[in-house]
Amino acid sequence: MSARFRSAAEDAPWARALLALAAVTIGILILALPLAAVFTEALRRGWGVLRAALAEEDTMAAIRLTLVVAAIAVPINTIGGLAACWAIAKHDFPGRRLLVVLVELPFSVSPVISGLVFVLIFGAQGWLGPWLQARDVQIIFALPGLVLATIFVTFPFVARTVLPLMQEQGREEEEAAATLGASGWQIFRRVTLPNIRWALLSGVLLCNARAMGEFGAVSVVSGHVRGMTNTMPLHVEILYNEYQFAGAFAVAALLALLGLVTLAAKTVLERRGRRA
Repeated sequence: MSARFRSAAEDAPWARALLALAAVTIGILILALPLAAVFTEALRRGWGVLRAALAEEDTMAAIRLTLVVAAIAVPINTIGGLAACWAIAKHDFPGRRLLVVLVELPFSVSPVISGLVFVLIFGAQGWLGPWLQARDVQIIFALPGLVLATIFVTFPFVARTVLPLMQEQGREEEEAAATLGASGWQIFRRVTLPNIRWALLSGVLLCNARAMGEFGAVSVVSGHVRGMTNTMPLHVEILYNEYQFAGAFAVAALLALLGLVTLAAKTVLERRGRRA
């Protein structure tokens, strides 16, 4: 009876072929064609125009700012994500479920809303605005605001990549190391970290890609000061609105290339993780 049930539940060959064709078609229309269009438009006028567009002063400033924001936000989120995963997966404490909710909160809040929250708190008319102005500290429309918005939006990526693996591995190895007299840092460095290293690197790559491509929250807190607070996604918008299509597609192609490199690196890490 079970064999007959499995045979009846099995998809017909034509159904599997139709589903595969639909998936490939959707992938081409939604992913491949837009990427191809970006690179085609970026190279339409040749490599010389592309290099000149990327070498333009405001574009270089946007690239530098994007790298700086990512260089600050990603390590902070890596440390914070690891700490949250360690606490959730390896310990029982009051508020554990609340911590899980907080980790996932940025996924459920619009980036624009998060940016507005930072303006409400740190803006000139915000809760802390007068206090910050009196001390000549600027958060909104400056680098600190961009970093804070990026940290909030990208915080879950490391945690949500590593946490399922840590929960699956359980606590037995850490508890055994503790009974042998290992300190908390020794347990993390010699037991936990080697077991999660590939998942951790994958999460860091995803966090970095999201940090460099963030638009909504950063757009709210940046002020769009050209050459100063515009990251690469914001610079693409400004160039496109000004009908500078060569420059807009050049920066967009660079962002897309970074995304593809991130995807390739993530795939390699996942394969190594499965072999380990």
